Amino acid sequence: MLTISYKIPRLLAIGLFLGLLAAPASSRAAGVSVKPVSLRCEYLPEPLGLEVASPRLSWKLDATDAHGRGQRQTAYHLLVASDPKLLRADRGDLLDSGEVASDQSVNVACHGAALTPGQTCFWKVKVADEHGVWSSWSTPARWTMGLLNPADWQAHWIGASNAMLAAREREHYGNPPDPWFRKTFDLPAVPAQAVAYVASVGYHELYVNGQKVGDAVLEPAVTDYCVRARYVTYEIGKYLHPGRNVVGVWLGTSWSIFPPYLTPDKPCGPMLLAQLELQWPDGRKQTLVSDSSWKTHESPNRLLGIWDAEHFGGEEYDARREIPGWCEARFDDQAWVAAAEYHPKLVLSAEVARPNRRQTELRPVAIRAAGNGTWRVDMGTNYSGWFEMQLSGQPGDRVEFQFSERAEEPMTHELHSVYIIGPSGQGVFRNRFNYEVGQWIQISGLRQKPAAAGMRGWLIRTDYQRIGEFTCDRPGFNRLYETALWTFENLSLGNYVVDCPQRERRGYGGDAHSTIGTALDNYDLGAFYTKWIQDWRDVQQPDGGLPFTAPTYTGGGGPGWSGFCITLPWEIYRCYGDQRILEENFPMMQRWLAFVETKATNNVLEPWGGNWDFLGDWLWPHASGGPDHSNQDLFFNNCYWLYAMQTTASIADVLGQTEAAAQLRQRAETARTAIHQRFFNPADHSYADGTQVYLAFALAVNLPPPELRPAVWQRLEKQILVTDRGHIHAGITGGAFLFKTLLAEKRNDLLCSMVSQPDYPGWGDMLNRGATTLYEDWGYRGSRLHSSYLYVGRWFTEGLGGIRNEDGSGYKHFVIEPWLDSRSGVHEAAADYDSMYGKISSHWSLKSDGVKLWVAVPPNSDAIVRLDAVAPGSVLERGRALDRVAGVSAIQPGAAAVTFKLEPGQYQFTARPAH
Repeated sequence: MLTISYKIPRLLAIGLFLGLLAAPASSRAAGVSVKPVSLRCEYLPEPLGLEVASPRLSWKLDATDAHGRGQRQTAYHLLVASDPKLLRADRGDLLDSGEVASDQSVNVACHGAALTPGQTCFWKVKVADEHGVWSSWSTPARWTMGLLNPADWQAHWIGASNAMLAAREREHYGNPPDPWFRKTFDLPAVPAQAVAYVASVGYHELYVNGQKVGDAVLEPAVTDYCVRARYVTYEIGKYLHPGRNVVGVWLGTSWSIFPPYLTPDKPCGPMLLAQLELQWPDGRKQTLVSDSSWKTHESPNRLLGIWDAEHFGGEEYDARREIPGWCEARFDDQAWVAAAEYHPKLVLSAEVARPNRRQTELRPVAIRAAGNGTWRVDMGTNYSGWFEMQLSGQPGDRVEFQFSERAEEPMTHELHSVYIIGPSGQGVFRNRFNYEVGQWIQISGLRQKPAAAGMRGWLIRTDYQRIGEFTCDRPGFNRLYETALWTFENLSLGNYVVDCPQRERRGYGGDAHSTIGTALDNYDLGAFYTKWIQDWRDVQQPDGGLPFTAPTYTGGGGPGWSGFCITLPWEIYRCYGDQRILEENFPMMQRWLAFVETKATNNVLEPWGGNWDFLGDWLWPHASGGPDHSNQDLFFNNCYWLYAMQTTASIADVLGQTEAAAQLRQRAETARTAIHQRFFNPADHSYADGTQVYLAFALAVNLPPPELRPAVWQRLEKQILVTDRGHIHAGITGGAFLFKTLLAEKRNDLLCSMVSQPDYPGWGDMLNRGATTLYEDWGYRGSRLHSSYLYVGRWFTEGLGGIRNEDGSGYKHFVIEPWLDSRSGVHEAAADYDSMYGKISSHWSLKSDGVKLWVAVPPNSDAIVRLDAVAPGSVLERGRALDRVAGVSAIQPGAAAVTFKLEPGQYQFTARPAH
């Protein structure tokens, strides 16, 4: 079964324009026009274990009349209660906002609520519509608080015994088996509430009375284990019973032995910290904690590898060492040994983003013999995740799985796993604390041909939601769009984005510039990126400098890598209107800019650091893949410095830091003059070597004086269309800023040319060679699943679909400006984005006799529509002139575009071409 299903374009003439046959009702419908739905707390539905002092609540508004217009919120009333009975009685003992005259429905902070550790908070909201009519109360939602202070923790860190850790030296693979831990306790009855807080260095699974708690996998999300450990909150009441109970934890080695995380206060292996909080109906509380009274034993599973670049390996599962019932209450653990206590200096933080889960299921598409009793399985697509296979054989048979991204190679990146068959002669191999990457699996050690029915795989990633869709009548564009998204999903396990999941697993900031636009256009990632920016704060050095990856420290880069500490909060603010993320990270940005300032001479940055510390663009066509400290790198990094200062000045504006904003702009202007004078080539109006990236970046940061800007644009156009024959000539970081520049300037013609090319270098060539995920480099030498060129995904939503957020309001105010041009080869397109306010839609068709456009504006928001190349007087909505249509205002006909504003509602426009 192939993973990626390329969508058949929607028949717009039917699906878009016949779907709304009835004329819109007046904006005044009977009763209230909206009701609150989709309640969220800190971007999540009913999160557990929050540590935020004033959690923020959000809701969407559902229109009660699908054909109405102008629906919006004018006031809200919010209740937060400690007991659902109080909430049902319309009482909020934790917070009663009263009737607040406000249209705010996103990130409303619970100021003044006195929240305590472990508390469960129940909430609901009602709203007044545009006519002051109040809705009924929403369906209630809830969240729980975590352990808010270090003093709330009574548990001790525990790990395998010293004797078990010493086994590392004698084991063949260098890693002792992943350890089990268990603790028994008696209960007189089932508690009214039971919560387990479990932190680990390395991955963990929690079991209560023989059952695994929840369906999350590979948790918690990796963080900087030199500084912080994350705990997961579990509700375990349904697993408990009167009498003898047992809690068990299975630890996975994984990130606990990642070299940058090794410190003297931790063992070279996984650890756990567990605290169970039980509350009885009469209010009494009982706490159970991890300590040396817990028992530990080796499990049948071990890591194969050293958990570092090119050596993440896989897992060996020895079924001969299984111990049935190890996490059941009746099990006799007298032969187990006491756990060892440890005292690391780690900050404990709640895991408040979505966990990893199994996602898309895959089945083999082909199995062939590879000789010598070896079989080659084709899973149909390159993917990152788990593989499962039912096995049979003789006890002690060793079955090896090798994973490959290339059809011609048995194994790539040393990714392999082993299953040793136990006494029953039957078994199931399945990953547990590691994951594999590849399309092909080479299996050896079997006694017969494997059956496809006994195999399956899963994509494993953070369990965020898809909120963007695009399709058109050009199949190649659909395929590229879906391939870009499939690639991103395979890069985003653990609430950060890796460059590649098989070779490095590092969170490169430079590569993140390439992925963030496509990601935010298509996925709900507020909590995901909030976690990742905390990782960047953790890895900042005392002098203000930053490594090029977070939370993983290692890897090469330059200012465009560590400077992602500025881009990430800014993009989250623009997408979600989240001012808190700017407040929390502004000091980090200032410290980093102060560090970079020390590297400037005469207002120009000069190279610093070692061979891999001042990279510019990376992996452009024909690039060697090594540092060269060229003039191009120097120019790129100076442009990035300007970009970082300009962006931080905009952030300072939002935060009311007027003096800081003015100082940043003044500093940028001084540097801009010096950089232009040093790098401008007046003979041909170019910068550096005159290739696409450097011309585009110069334009993005306003490097050319106003009188030279048109000439530099002409030089860029010529470079793309003539010199490079319409192809892209850019790498990872440079390509991200090339696309950012062309999108901002609405140069869809140039972008379309790059995206459409079928040959080298380009995405078409990659797909024509059979790629199911995007590759690391244009020459196809490196990884076959990489973040390098994912910026292409932005163009489909923002360019062809025309859905854009221009003012940082989090799509409360947005623009719809589709590219309606026959040069695209697209005659029908549909783009949708489910914002924090609701679903935005831009569906259009382009025929010889004119344009049809269907637009959906969600309640409590508004849109500006711009239509290029249409005759102003010809624009009609359901056959009526715009000045007679409810919900349409601020009509601005112009030579270049027809522009008008839309209130919430659904609209159907037609227009004739301008000529």
